[in-house]
Amino acid sequence: QVQLVESGGGLGQAGGSLRLSCAASGRTFSSYAMGWFRQAPGKEREFVAAITWSGGITIYADSVKGRFTIARDNAKNTVYLQMTSLKPEDTAVYYCAATSRRVIIPSGHGGAYEYWGQGTQVTVSS
Repeated sequence: QVQLVESGGGLGQAGGSLRLSCAASGRTFSSYAMGWFRQAPGKEREFVAAITWSGGITIYADSVKGRFTIARDNAKNTVYLQMTSLKPEDTAVYYCAATSRRVIIPSGHGGAYEYWGQGTQVTVSS
């Protein structure tokens, strides 16, 4: 069982930066692929970024490519989402997710992840 707790959300300005963190419990965190997803009001949840257990492979949604960076520190059981060049359309609740499935390439599909955090709100003002 893995528990995920997101932090670092809040109010940002367009063009600014925020960094989200997701702290995981459990000794097997280093073997889990991790993902970030977001859900804006009135919209479906969408994929943002994902990373393999080693951090060797990352994938991004086209909407955040070049602006967001996903990284992990297995020694700290934490995955990060560095968000730069923020846009008002980045406003959403951001969720981190984990899967115990061994994957070569992390998935951008929410159904591939067994564990989810409670989410952290990110609001970007123009």
